[in-house]
Amino acid sequence: MSHEFETVRLDREGPIATITLNRPERLNAINHAMPRELEQAVAAANLDPEARILVLRGAGRAFCAGYDLDWGTRAEHDSEAARSWDPVLDFVGMSENVRCFMSLWHSRKPVLCQVHGWCVGGGTDLALCSDLILAARDAQIGYPPARVWGVPTSALWAYRLGMENAKRLLLTGDPVDGETAERIGLVYRSVAPEELEREVRALAERMALLPTNQLVMMKLLVNQMYENMGLRTTQILGTVFDGIARHTPEGVAWRELALEKGVKAALAERDGPFADYTARRR
Repeated sequence: MSHEFETVRLDREGPIATITLNRPERLNAINHAMPRELEQAVAAANLDPEARILVLRGAGRAFCAGYDLDWGTRAEHDSEAARSWDPVLDFVGMSENVRCFMSLWHSRKPVLCQVHGWCVGGGTDLALCSDLILAARDAQIGYPPARVWGVPTSALWAYRLGMENAKRLLLTGDPVDGETAERIGLVYRSVAPEELEREVRALAERMALLPTNQLVMMKLLVNQMYENMGLRTTQILGTVFDGIARHTPEGVAWRELALEKGVKAALAERDGPFADYTARRR
């Protein structure tokens, strides 16, 4: 089975269905189409009776570099130019993205996430909505929009990491490498980059030995605990706060900087002081 969308590709080999984020020229950055096509691919894999395990990965040099800011900042600016900000309309739009990301969480069949290169910003929503994350040791995982212009809408950091490490990462926006991510429990396992695909495949094949009905029940059993802890409510708050973050004085100023000087310059200004701090600590 193989199906190619505009931004993702779905393939199946034996019991393993692989969903590949397929915008390598943009480091698989999220545009308007990707969340909806991801949801469609997850649905198709779940309907395939031969598929038991899903693997989510990225084509090219990175898993996912977050939202495509060239597209996102201009879309935000154009909508602002046409009308004043409507927080409820903003919430409705971002909620649609969260619903699509959560198709990974709600997938009846388990989802393994294969992370290499950058997994930042909105890319972490995709990873954290998956069931198990395996990462290259040199992968970079984090939420730099925590510094300005964003809040994690899927809101899974604290659920997966606990309070201390979630606050450490979200109160700085600092990324961690794959090895550190394994140590703090953000990913299941980190391996050498050249071993990543083989390691993911081996785990997927091991899990595929279980009957599909057992896989479905075990996943539902664990996920239900987090839903009982209020995951849905936390996601509503995260999605509302994300809209606010893009419309604070600092958020608007950063967007205007990106439009004036380009996204790379704006990112350098946002991230530079933190990089300098890290260098001073070494």
